[in-house]
Parts: sequence; structure tokens; C-alpha cells
Amino acid sequence: MNLIKKIAATFVALLTLGFLLGQSYFGPNIKSYFGPSTLLAENNTSSSIPKDSIPSSKMTYGHFLEYLDMGWVTKVDLYENGRMAVIQASSPELGNRPQQIRVEIPAGASQLITKLRTSNVDFDAHTNQTDNLGGTLKFLGNFVLPLGLVGLVFLLFRSRARRGGGGGSNMGGGPGQLMNLGKAKNEFQLDAKTGVMFADVAGIEEAKEEFEEIVTFLKTPEKFTAVGAKIPRGVMLVGPPGTGKTLLAKAIAGEAGVPFLSISGSEFVEMFVGVGASRVRDLFKKAKTNAPCIIFIDEIDAVGRQRGAGVGGGNDEREQTLNQLLTEMDGFEGNTGIIVVAATNRVDILDSALLRPGRFDRQITVNLPDVKGRLSILKVHARNKKFNKDVSLNKIAQRTPGFSGADLANLLNEASILAARQKTTEITSNDISISVDRILTGLEGNCLKDSRSKRLVAYQEIGKGLTGTMLSDHDPVEKITLIPRGNRTGLTWFTPEEDQGLISRGQILARIIGTLGARAAEEIIFGEAEVTTGASADIMQVTSMARQMVTRYGMSPVGPIAFEDATNNQVFLDGTQTSGNTMTLDTTSKIDNEVQEIVNYCYQQARAILSENRVAMDRLVDILIEEETIEGPKFREILAEYTEVPERKKYESYFTKG
Repeated sequence: MNLIKKIAATFVALLTLGFLLGQSYFGPNIKSYFGPSTLLAENNTSSSIPKDSIPSSKMTYGHFLEYLDMGWVTKVDLYENGRMAVIQASSPELGNRPQQIRVEIPAGASQLITKLRTSNVDFDAHTNQTDNLGGTLKFLGNFVLPLGLVGLVFLLFRSRARRGGGGGSNMGGGPGQLMNLGKAKNEFQLDAKTGVMFADVAGIEEAKEEFEEIVTFLKTPEKFTAVGAKIPRGVMLVGPPGTGKTLLAKAIAGEAGVPFLSISGSEFVEMFVGVGASRVRDLFKKAKTNAPCIIFIDEIDAVGRQRGAGVGGGNDEREQTLNQLLTEMDGFEGNTGIIVVAATNRVDILDSALLRPGRFDRQITVNLPDVKGRLSILKVHARNKKFNKDVSLNKIAQRTPGFSGADLANLLNEASILAARQKTTEITSNDISISVDRILTGLEGNCLKDSRSKRLVAYQEIGKGLTGTMLSDHDPVEKITLIPRGNRTGLTWFTPEEDQGLISRGQILARIIGTLGARAAEEIIFGEAEVTTGASADIMQVTSMARQMVTRYGMSPVGPIAFEDATNNQVFLDGTQTSGNTMTLDTTSKIDNEVQEIVNYCYQQARAILSENRVAMDRLVDILIEEETIEGPKFREILAEYTEVPERKKYESYFTKG
């Protein structure tokens, strides 16, 4: 409180001093300093024109000068330091009757007074009676206030410095902590209480095996040094978001029992040049004094991007930080016992110098878990949850391909919230199913009330489900529903029986045919003239699949040629894009024709399948409208009553047709 009182007293004293200086310096000549228009005044009566005297009529300045030349102006009153005038004029267009008119005087009309005198027009200037005060305030604003603010900041810094800087190095305590800009903002745990062990990490067994060796390095380094082995300097974790990279790094420290320093790549870079490099030095200084230890840098791509690719010639704050990091990792001094673990999902944009041996010796890919991995992850997150007997973790794992560990944790948490909302003590399979749908497609909406629209959507969804089921290369139907989610009015789920790393040509064709079942059913039932935009997303999807068959996978008569790849369109740091499209017009035309032929062929196959099974389709639509949701086993059971569900594909191969 004493400091605040001193600062307030100093500020008031500076304001008072400025006011007195302004009065003494500008007092006699205040009008001559603050504008030539104030020289107009000899007898002033008011600071501005009275509100009840403001004329309603208005005239432009150019028109006013014409009136002066014609001698139609008899009197001029100037207000607001010459910026506005009220004239008294009489002219034929005014009915030869004297009228008061308001005129806006533009800045720079310095010859107006001379012109008024030459024209023998009676004029008077009404200046602001508070000019002295205004001049003083202007002086305060221009000179004294900035000096006062500088003095105020100086006093604050001085006070904080006397008390040792206050709140540490996290930049959260006040202005005095600007002194600590160069300090590394990290979570420094000397006792390594990360609370995470390898038992808490599931679904990424290959990565765990690699890190178990590193833990052994940290615990018993003599086992490796005895045969001349060197401890790895760095390990780069590469993988999609949510796969457990950060969790794995914490588990290393927890298992090895060594200090753990965690920092994000974005925390190195500030607006001040040199701050990032200083933080890197401070980080490694702490690590050296507490070795052996682990430094974990999350999202290292924020500071480790390829140098020289952005705006500014590459010599920016981020690159200085990267250079310092490279120096610390394999500089002149050995960092014995320090292992740097970094995580990123954009390894393709990292600087090559960062990835070379001697810095990050190992790259460990942390992929999305397979069925077995998802089951292991679900078991970890299900430890503290109560499930109904109808819940099967195996079925959940099979229904969630493409889910990361974070997605699975979120899934069980959403199911727990849903169970609590329904005031039950156990999580049911229905809670799980609703949570999966919500995560993938959004919140549940209200069903369509219009009977025609509802039937149309039902035919679209049944068309996709039936077409896919009649193709042996297609994934089985998991569920068909008319309950809207997100921007979709209906949904058909297909779930593969097992994870596949490779997809065959027949499977891609089957997926195209199945997806086109919605438009085919719509056209068969309602006619070509009544088709709607409901299948627009399906059409975009099949077009993309067919184009990739031709241009990326080499699955067409055009030949095994890749016309595009995943790196064709790169966005650089300056926002520009580059395209790898080097195809000729003739090649582009061939590709377009091939894509069109694939899609048209698959569409005819979808129409043929639905036409052959029209009775079964109508029956399934009636059931779907009544129940709003049909599960996969029930769908196949009903379909089997009308037709034989084939074990082999029943469509002619596009590539062997005559």
C-alpha cells in the first residue's frame, strides 16, 4: 500500500507541475500557439454556437464563396475556432429575404478573413473561452503525461527488483517479471512425481519396448557403457494427436525415477528477439545440474520448422531458438545423462539438422491403435467405471476403428456422463452407442416430421445399407438410423470386422457402389425428376475415391502411374501454396473420362442390386420409419428373409468387362 501511495503522489505531482508549466509558458500567448484561428477574436462571447441559434439551413463552402463574390452576404459569425460559420445572406434564390445559413469551413481556408475584409463584410469570431485550459491539457498530453508514465513504470520495476523479482519465472505475476523473460517456463519436478507408469500406457506396445530400454539406460548406464555404448541424446515421438506421446514421456520419468522437465515448443518463442535462445540455455542449465533427467518438448514443430522457408529471410526469433537448441544438444560440452524427448505430428516440416543422429538418434512412430490396442486402452480407462453386463469392451474396440487413445478415453467419459444424466449407476451398451454416434457425427437432433421427407431419407439410408450388404467386399452394416446428427438427416454405419492397413481394388469399388445406393434408391422410387440434394455428400465422396484410384493408386487402365501424392499441395509459412500438378491437358482429359466411367459403372451396379431386391427394400424402409433405428444383425436377418445374402461378390468386375 505504501508503494501505491508513493506512486499516486508522484503522478499527481507530475500533473500539477505540468499544469503550472503550461500556464506559465503558454499563458499570455496561448491562442497564438494553439492555432491561428484564435487570432480572429477581439470580443468573445461564447465558446461555441448556442444550440437554440443553430440555423437549419446549410450551405457548402464553395457556394458561400460565390455568395461573397456576388455581394449577397451581409454578416458572418465564426465559431469553433473558425471551423463553422453562420452567415446572414439575401439572394434571389432565397426570395431576396435575409436568412441565416450554416457553413462548414474547411481546414486550410486561411484567406477567408482577408476575403471578408476585402468584401467589406461585417464579421465576428467567437472563440473558446477555455482555450487556456485546453492549451495546458494539450501540453500535458504531449509532454508531461508520457514522462509521468515512464516514471511510473520505472518505479514499479525498481520496487520489484528490490524484492527479488516476485513471482518466479512463469510470467504471471506482474510487470516486474519482464526481468525473467529469458527464464525457461517449465514444470520442473525434482522428485519426478509424474504419477504415470508404463502400466498406465496401453495400445502402443512397440513404443513402450523402445522406451523400456531408455529407462534401463537411465537406471543402470554402466551396463551399456561397459561395451562402449552411448546413451541416446534424443528421441522423437511421431504420430497423430491423442495417441499418447505425452503420456509415454511422463511414464519414462516415472519408471526411471529421474527429474522430468516439460515444456511446449511454443513457449520458447516470444516477441522479443533472443528470449527463446535464452530460455533454451536456461532449460539445459537446469537439466545439467540435475542430471540424469528427461527434457520433454511437446509440439516441437512450433520451434523446429525447416529454416529459411518463411517470410523475413529466415533470420527470425524462431530460427535463433532452433540454432541454440541444436547447439545445446550436441555442443562442445557433453550432456551426460540428459535425454531429450520431443513430440510432433508434423515430422515432415522439421529441420533436417534437428533429426540427424547425435541429436534425435531415434524416431519412434506412435500410430493409431489397432483392435487389440484399443481393447487394452479401454481396459485401462474402464478401471474406475461400472458397466452393465451387456457392455462388451471387445465390441467397443471393434466399432471404433481410427479412434486414438484420447478418443477412447473421451468415449467412456461421455458414456459415464450420459449414465449420470439418466440417474443410473452403471454404463449400458446404449450409452456407449449414443456416445460413439455423438463423437463421430455430433449432437442428436429431432426426427423429421414431414412423412414424405422421412420416407425419402429412409430409402436413401436403406439403399446404402442394402447395396453394401449385397457386396462381399463391403464392410458389414453396424446400424441404420433416421435420428439426425450434426448436418445429416440420417446415418448408415459400416464397421469393418478387422483393421486393414491395405485396401484392395475390389473393396474400393464396393464402397463406391454402396455409397451410390442412396441416390440409386431415390431415383428408383421417386423418379429421376424428383431426386434431391440429399446425396450430394455421397457423390463428392465417390468422386474423390474414383479419382484417387486413377491418379494416386494406379488402379485403372491409365496405368500404374501416380499423378498426385500427399505432398502435392503444401502451404508455406508465408501463406502461399504450391501445386504438383504437371499433367498435360490430354492426360487430364483421360483421367476425367476414367473417373466418369468408374462412377457411372458403379452407379449402374447399385441400381441393379436395388431393383432386384425392391420388395426387401420396401419392407426395410417401413420398419425403419416405424422404429427409427435398425441394428446391423436385425437388418441382415430381415434381408435374409427375402434374398440370399451372398458370401461372394455378385457384380461384374469393371476391369474384366467386355
